[in-house]
Amino acid sequence: MDHLKNEPLSVEASANITSDPSVPSISTSAVLGESMEMPSDTPICKGYDFNNGIDLTSMLQSALVTGFQATNLGLAIEEVKNMRRWRMSDVPFEKLSPIYKSDDNLQDIEVRKKIRAKIFLSFTSNQISCGQREVIRFLVQHKMVDVIVTTAGGVEEDIIKCLRHTYMGDFKLKGADLRKKGINRIGNLLVPNNNYCEFEDWFTPLLEALHDEQEQTGEYFTPSKIIKRLGEKIDNEESVWYWAAKNDIPVFCPALTDGSIGDMIYFQSYKRSGFVLDIAQDIRRINDEAVQAYATGMIILGGGVVKHHTCNANLMRNGADFSVFINTGQEFDGSDSGASPDEAISWGKVKLDSRPVKICADAT
Repeated sequence: MDHLKNEPLSVEASANITSDPSVPSISTSAVLGESMEMPSDTPICKGYDFNNGIDLTSMLQSALVTGFQATNLGLAIEEVKNMRRWRMSDVPFEKLSPIYKSDDNLQDIEVRKKIRAKIFLSFTSNQISCGQREVIRFLVQHKMVDVIVTTAGGVEEDIIKCLRHTYMGDFKLKGADLRKKGINRIGNLLVPNNNYCEFEDWFTPLLEALHDEQEQTGEYFTPSKIIKRLGEKIDNEESVWYWAAKNDIPVFCPALTDGSIGDMIYFQSYKRSGFVLDIAQDIRRINDEAVQAYATGMIILGGGVVKHHTCNANLMRNGADFSVFINTGQEFDGSDSGASPDEAISWGKVKLDSRPVKICADAT
């Protein structure tokens, strides 16, 4: 904690140990050495008391002083509250960047009170494969996030779940047995091959239409534009992408070909070549989303491309103001997935004066 100084115990303090001639003094000193008094404002570790009944709000509040990753959860909750609470009026006008001071409209504090932080929500595909999809859909449906970054599997699984079910399984089911039955395993979830066959039947006509449009207009489609079309076509309120399209929330997927959609584009290229997926437009668009924001917050579930893509966009504005990372990656191997928030600060992906939080846990 910030208020605890890293100071050695004084010689005088060590000497205040009650002497017992029957016990070696060195052992007594080692075991019974006096400690400094804890500062009066040091939080006390205490868990939730279920004798008070089941109160979800109180349980979440108690996480802050439960210890270990529960405390990091509590800190993350506070960080998310801060990013949602932020208004430009929180910053004194004289401390605003010169580029904002030159905007006459921003001199009006009532205008600044309406300017919020832009929230980036990023997640790996497993968050859509599992029941987290319904949580994410709620956030998008109610416009609680502004920009989304995900992987190819996240894009496809949302549409596939509108067509067919994903089932519960077990982590220990044998891969060889499942392969013979045409069933794919995602952790302890099961996805029959028929799900992907139906997705192919659904997506191929759309891909043909996109190709036709490309040839007619001469304009190339970006991953974000394709994902918006998916949301419009599925027309299903259970879909995350349906609500993203409806609420005009951009969804970025720099590795859109790394999955079933990529398979469809590959197969289609043998029947009809020439379709182009333009990722260059999207890198401009997501970077501009960050650069043109007055303040930004990042909520990143998982690692890999979604984590770096989001952080790199925020690097373009010299770092995010608020950040929450939730993943199981460790930094000992030098991977970006496991990199700590402090490492992100060194790159300029997170602001120097921010208080980022990482929860070392499975995001479910």
